[in-house]
Amino acid sequence: MRFGLSGSGAVGAILLLLLALWPAPVAAQTVKLGAVVPLTGRYGGGGAQVRAGYELAVEHLNAAGGVSVGGKKLPLELVLLDDESDATKTVSRLETLAAQEVVAYLGGFGSDLHAAAASVAEKNKIPYLGVAFALKKIHEQGFRYLFSPFWKSPDIGEQLVGFLGSLPAAARVKTVAIFQEKTDWGAEMTRAWAAGAKGAGYQVVVQAEYAPGAKDFSDMVLKAKSAGADAVFGLPTPPDGMTLVKQMKELDYTPKMLLLIRAPDPPIWSKNLGKDGDFVILAPGWHHAVKAPGVSELNEAHQKKFGRPADPIAGPAYACVQIVANALTRAGALDREKLRAAVAATEMTTVEGPVKFRPDGTGIVQSVFVQWINGKQELVWPRESATTPVVYPAPPFAKR
Repeated sequence: MRFGLSGSGAVGAILLLLLALWPAPVAAQTVKLGAVVPLTGRYGGGGAQVRAGYELAVEHLNAAGGVSVGGKKLPLELVLLDDESDATKTVSRLETLAAQEVVAYLGGFGSDLHAAAASVAEKNKIPYLGVAFALKKIHEQGFRYLFSPFWKSPDIGEQLVGFLGSLPAAARVKTVAIFQEKTDWGAEMTRAWAAGAKGAGYQVVVQAEYAPGAKDFSDMVLKAKSAGADAVFGLPTPPDGMTLVKQMKELDYTPKMLLLIRAPDPPIWSKNLGKDGDFVILAPGWHHAVKAPGVSELNEAHQKKFGRPADPIAGPAYACVQIVANALTRAGALDREKLRAAVAATEMTTVEGPVKFRPDGTGIVQSVFVQWINGKQELVWPRESATTPVVYPAPPFAKR
């Protein structure tokens, strides 16, 4: 007798054999988070803070066993690239990370870099979390994948009203000079400061524009001095801010209050300016004295690694990783769309305190104002959590 398989039966048997021999899909061994951060260039100082927050958060979560995804614990893997403070490179680096199948993007420092990044995240349908940018305009473009647990220009303007109202009534700010950077954020923040004038009781007496990277601010400074402006508000980059302060000293102009967003955030501010950098008010979005779970552990780790408590941008960056980890657990899978939905539904407490997101991806977070005093960043508002009272009015440069 002869036994055999028909042609179709033989083909079927061969296919079954090949399927049996074909290697099974390998389950993910880590959860890849992709970060593009400016470690060099004009935003390098701020980018270093962002990187520290991301790295410490990943270390702490992995030390605790990783992230629970679908009932399985997986370690986080941070893939971090430097965009050199160049928006074009921000885009190309994000595309590189997308090819490596990261489940989420973590952003860098500076509104212009975030603006470039948000479009890439939307195109690639990858959830993007970013801090250290207050530009709300980015959130007004209908992006579904953009989330920022960080206060925005209107928030800063509104909270400034309360801060200024806490100053002694007889000496409150009455006149303000706005040094407006010629950028979308500069224009947006100027509108927010103008809108806050009525509630805070001040009048804008000078509104002067300058291009980023300017070397001479003397005309603006002299206009503010001539107008007798009690306060100067601006949002320069760190190099521009340091140049501005040096020229204010040279021209013998010390307003009662100097509020600069962004420029005084990194430690290099005090290192380069010394006592001349003191008494400036900043709005970094966080401070290491904030009372929230996990802050002491973050400060301890930062102190061990860098010799000081956590820098102001390190906290919000750390919170981004906490939010992604929490959302991954709720999503139950390494699925970008499920993760996006979980991030949008976030309602948790991080090192920033309570965090929620509005439908446009802007965060509802705590607000703080900080001041450089004796070479240290002190939390001065809100009063109930302040590390020291605000120094106001600021002493003249010549008497520091």
